[in-house]
Amino acid sequence: MPYLTYSEYMSFLLAEVDEIEFNRLLIRASDVLDNVTSDFYQLNVLETDIPFRRNKFKKAVACQVEYFNELGATTFEGINNSPQSFSAGRTSVSNASRYNPGGANESKPLIAEEVFIHLERTGLLFRGVSVW
Repeated sequence: MPYLTYSEYMSFLLAEVDEIEFNRLLIRASDVLDNVTSDFYQLNVLETDIPFRRNKFKKAVACQVEYFNELGATTFEGINNSPQSFSAGRTSVSNASRYNPGGANESKPLIAEEVFIHLERTGLLFRGVSVW
């Protein structure tokens, strides 16, 4: 069962996405959120969880769908694969280097920052080890 319906996505008043594109992006966004939450909702039922956490998770999925839609890609390589320069006629445009002054490679993350904003204080980002 998908984590989010198209009508739920539209109710969050995010960027408009047609339903076919939404369904395509939802699959990848769900995979990303499963990774971030250590597959919490693969092991637990989303619809029976407490409303606070369930709603925050659904908003996080919606934000990830919106992020993928805005970038036009759903993979790390697709998001960060932009040409250094291009020319059209006599006009030439060059992008800045993908390296910051310290020499580290700059890249856009696969996960939208808004995902972490919604998942804070839900317990879904916990990475500790249980002691039994």
